[in-house]
Amino acid sequence: MAPHDSEVVEEAMVTLQENKPISTIVIIIAMQTEALPLVNKFQLSEDPDSPFPKGVPWVRYYGMYKDLQINIIWPGKDAVLGVDSVGTISASLVTYASVLALKPDLIINAGTAGGFKAKGACIGDVFVASGVAFHDRRIPIPVFDQYGIGCRKTCPTPNLLKELNLKVGNLSTGDSLDMSPHDEASIVANDATVKDMEGAAIAYVAELLSVPTIFVKAVTDIVDGDKPTAEEFLQNLVAVTAALDQKVTQVVDFISGKCLSDL
Repeated sequence: MAPHDSEVVEEAMVTLQENKPISTIVIIIAMQTEALPLVNKFQLSEDPDSPFPKGVPWVRYYGMYKDLQINIIWPGKDAVLGVDSVGTISASLVTYASVLALKPDLIINAGTAGGFKAKGACIGDVFVASGVAFHDRRIPIPVFDQYGIGCRKTCPTPNLLKELNLKVGNLSTGDSLDMSPHDEASIVANDATVKDMEGAAIAYVAELLSVPTIFVKAVTDIVDGDKPTAEEFLQNLVAVTAALDQKVTQVVDFISGKCLSDL
């Protein structure tokens, strides 16, 4: 096949994907507190025959909601410490395994995040990420530096944003809850409004496997505010999770019956 022919085939496949009704969604959520309200809302069941490798703590909740096969994937609890398996490593692993096992038409990464008042974020705001990048992968060598940052655009959703009146901003990802001066400089360079611990890792895997992805993030703490991040996060987690779950439900309701090109 000539190079030109392969490009034509690839373009045709992309067009087909964009105009095919969305039927299977994977929602990746890092914390059980964030996941369970949506499990109940969509009336999902825990999969007793997990499609994941034996021994991993990852949990799949699944079921039909309207005309959508919904899969909520939670990385589970750390086997030794019993805490939620947050961070980029767990997120990238479960994303890869979920795409291979479930072959979703769309991924939604939903979760809480820190927000920056300098960019207009307030506690309880829910953002859809327009772009994602890392802020803690510093590789000061030409080209490797850009690889480390890993800037990626997200799945365009102009109609969804307009219909639901959602806020939009860049998302920056790192494996620490706090923010070092180096991280802060990178976050500013990334022009980020919100920061989390999973998004850019999920985006990396989703791009590798050609699965469009939407990032829905609710602000639990103001990173550039006066209160300690951990204290503010824990104080607001339950209330902000309720706001997140409401918006994710609205997003899923909007997606139902549509194609990617309708979003």
